[in-house]
Amino acid sequence: MKVEQIYTKCLAEAAYYIESNGEAIIIDPLREIEPYIERAALGNAKIKYILETHFHADFVSGHVDLANKTGATIVFGPTATTNFDMKTAIDGEILEFGNAKIKVIHTPGHTMESTCYLLMDETGKETALFTGDTLFIGDVGRPDLAIKTSLSREDLAGYLFDSLRNKVMPLSNEIIVYPAHGAGSACGKNMSEETFDTLGNQKTTNYALRADMTKEEFVTELLAGILPAPQYFPKNALMNKSADNKSFDSIIEKGTKALSLNVFNKEVDNGALILDVRHQKDFIKGYIPGAWFIGIDGGFAPWVGNLINDINQKIILVCPKERAKEVVTRLARVGYDNTVGFLEGGFKTWTQAGNKIETVAQESAEEFALAYEDGIDVLDVRKPGEYSAEHVENVNHLPLDYIFNHLNKIDTDKTYHVHCAGGYRSVIFISILKAKGFSKLIDVAGGYGALRQTAVPKTDFVCPTVIKSN
Repeated sequence: MKVEQIYTKCLAEAAYYIESNGEAIIIDPLREIEPYIERAALGNAKIKYILETHFHADFVSGHVDLANKTGATIVFGPTATTNFDMKTAIDGEILEFGNAKIKVIHTPGHTMESTCYLLMDETGKETALFTGDTLFIGDVGRPDLAIKTSLSREDLAGYLFDSLRNKVMPLSNEIIVYPAHGAGSACGKNMSEETFDTLGNQKTTNYALRADMTKEEFVTELLAGILPAPQYFPKNALMNKSADNKSFDSIIEKGTKALSLNVFNKEVDNGALILDVRHQKDFIKGYIPGAWFIGIDGGFAPWVGNLINDINQKIILVCPKERAKEVVTRLARVGYDNTVGFLEGGFKTWTQAGNKIETVAQESAEEFALAYEDGIDVLDVRKPGEYSAEHVENVNHLPLDYIFNHLNKIDTDKTYHVHCAGGYRSVIFISILKAKGFSKLIDVAGGYGALRQTAVPKTDFVCPTVIKSN
């Protein structure tokens, strides 16, 4: 039997390929399905089941496409309803593939249909538990992402407590826990960098599995510090319930077209958003007026989902030709399927035509420190937890995550010095503001990491709160 974790770091997402005696199952597949088909072909195996642990909110799954191409059966847990053909499994049901078996364990809480899948090898031994967002390494799933439910997040947290105590914790300590996400995902708050662990170790180290914890304590600790979910989460969850999604192949074909400057301009005139995915060092030197920067080499897809409110927004790319497919793929993973192509020749084509360009003013940390002594307006655009841990004194905190909630707090007559942690998010922030007409913005090169090395007055460091068991 083969168990393979397919981890996609930019989404902090884990899918799984499991094979036994010529048959395979896929758990929580991403939008692009060819890697799973290729793995099955290498093992001369037929994909029999596509198991979904729940309706994912942070990415669009490839289950419908994969079923259409392979004939595999899509499986969701109890209470799940969709408008495509699938099997709604029963709690305790056994699914057989090859010489192995999967036991369906309904674990409501993260969402009501959330389900774990217990793998039994050819000898019948229980070896691994695929927990989706029910149980992470070091954490559990947040209980505020379920769609179309009258249950409160407190209600769902209570269900999750019962699921963990009654369904998961009684299992053998030797079982390997394989979750759907790792550190960096917005589906939890204290996830480990590790992507799997034994259940026994999690019972010892995971705050949510503390043996003496009451339900009330669990609910309180689980809900403490949960930030609002990114705006695209419910949209992705609804897409995962529907068969109306575009095929991945058609999205790639449309989005990777090389467009002449004429066609590019027409698309912009027709409402396309220019998305420049080059490195921020290149972007600040010159970019097409009105373009947004979200660099492909950073946390690209989650930031797209956070910041582009219309999931159907027409998008046109400024990117190297050789990376166009990668960019379109990563957009599609979070449901942004309306990419119409990229500018052939990239930014160079724009400048060679003699068109006007924009630049981003930038200063070093040392230049910032000198200006700070004379009194300046500063925007710290890091996340709340980063800001709370340590920040430059007397600055404005406007997290990039919530940029559109803060536009009325920015004075067009003032000059703002903008920083994040390292320089990626601040350039995103500035590009969006400049596209909306703000002009007096200066990027601080190296962000807070560089400012920490200067004499600029900073608050005392406060270690971020991480909940651990006793």
